[in-house]
Amino acid sequence: MEFLIRSGNCLREFSLVSQVLVREIRGSFLGFLSRSWEVVMGDMTSDKILKEFFIPDYILVPGSKVEHVPLPPCPVIVFINSKSGGQLGGELLVTYRTVLNKNQVFDLGEKAPDKVLHQLYVNLGTLKNSGDTFAAEIEKRLRIIVAGGDGTASWLLGVVCDLKLPQPPPIATVPLGTGNNLPFSFGWGKKNPGTDSPSVELFLNQVRTAKEMKIDSWHIIMRMRAPKEGSCDPIAPLELPHSLHAFHRVSQTDTLNMEGYHTFRGGFWNYFSLGMDAQVSYAFHSERKLNPDKFKNQLVNQSTYLKLGCTQGWFCASLFHPSSRNIAQLTKVRIMKKQGQWEDLSIPRSIRSIVCLNLPSFSGGLNPWGTPNGKKLRDRDLTPPYVDDGEIEIVGFRNAWHGLVLLSPNGHGTRLAQAKGVRFEFRKGAAEHTFMRLMGEPWEATLPVDDGTVVVEISHFGQVSMLATPHCRSKSVHDPLHLLVVCQDEEEETAEESMEDSEERRKFGQLTLLIFLMSLTLLILVK
Repeated sequence: MEFLIRSGNCLREFSLVSQVLVREIRGSFLGFLSRSWEVVMGDMTSDKILKEFFIPDYILVPGSKVEHVPLPPCPVIVFINSKSGGQLGGELLVTYRTVLNKNQVFDLGEKAPDKVLHQLYVNLGTLKNSGDTFAAEIEKRLRIIVAGGDGTASWLLGVVCDLKLPQPPPIATVPLGTGNNLPFSFGWGKKNPGTDSPSVELFLNQVRTAKEMKIDSWHIIMRMRAPKEGSCDPIAPLELPHSLHAFHRVSQTDTLNMEGYHTFRGGFWNYFSLGMDAQVSYAFHSERKLNPDKFKNQLVNQSTYLKLGCTQGWFCASLFHPSSRNIAQLTKVRIMKKQGQWEDLSIPRSIRSIVCLNLPSFSGGLNPWGTPNGKKLRDRDLTPPYVDDGEIEIVGFRNAWHGLVLLSPNGHGTRLAQAKGVRFEFRKGAAEHTFMRLMGEPWEATLPVDDGTVVVEISHFGQVSMLATPHCRSKSVHDPLHLLVVCQDEEEETAEESMEDSEERRKFGQLTLLIFLMSLTLLILVK
């Protein structure tokens, strides 16, 4: 009897254990199925992304076996500056090579974009001539993604212009720099992006739906007399920005070449600046070259800019910088209002920085030109700032405080002119050197020590295609809404100040006081 009781207990315990085991096994099995389904669905999503953006190897690598794949609606070529954004550039490179064909993603530190695009278009031409309709459609639909700072983006834009491609592809920019003015102008944001697969896939989908937008290209020539003694190269090639063609001097047969002069040429699409802001930028880039590990965070970089502006004394420019460094004393400025007709531009003696601006974004998203109201447009013969009207806006700043005015509602610099061309003539005696900046890349330019002249000339040079999101800040003269905007501007006079504007002005006053205290503290520490 006791044996039967024990047996019954054992059976009940076994039954309970079995039920527990069954539940655990069933739970594990269902979990396994769920995870498997997620993997399958994830692969299906990834496959979809690949199909929409994927370019087969035979298009990219000459001599590869022809692959029969569905025609992608948005084929892309991706260029990434792996050194931009601290570690972000390298991480982004890995992610893009994971979700796309690795042969359509290039590290700019390893392969120059001009060679990549030249090879690609030669191969596309060969395939089209052999009757390959797939290659013809790839060329027609191709879009370029460039990830890096403004200097990197301008490098790509310069390459696309120089190659004179039969169908130049439009370009989307990933903000990986400090200022990120180009991406911000076209709605791609100014904060460094996420580098994981979902973030990359989201960006790719934005590229697919983005609209094409033409913007003006600006040609820049810098010419200076070759010195009688000393170095034959007045500017070290490595110090020049990519877009100024550091390693390609104008050839001896080029009509722009002049005997006894050094001539540099290049292009830009956002801004060229001279003076105060370029000097701060040059100091920042110099520090970053010496200590690259300290500049891996966008916020840290922006704080360093502010610190350098304080320590160089630009918040008290009249005390720390001689008047000989003012723009009016440094250079004679001429502008072209009508084709072929140059006229002198009067520069106020207090101006220490001058910006030639094409897009509505400078120094991390600020708009130096602002939006003039209808009365100012009429009285000063100005037009609204469009990115494709063949005119460039010229703005001046007195000091760093004047620059901070851009943070306030309707804030702007000193509007000097709008022109189809600009010419700076630097002569002997003003200073030994000055600082210039092109699309975020600064350099130090030696000024004449004899009777020579350093000339910087900017002129209109066609247009390029950018990709813009619905959040694009740039305005086109061909946009049917631009007339409506002008009419609205004429109705909105400066007397209209909403409660929101008053609140923003209050915040601006607080920010100004905070920066003043910071600059004062930093100057005391430096002393």
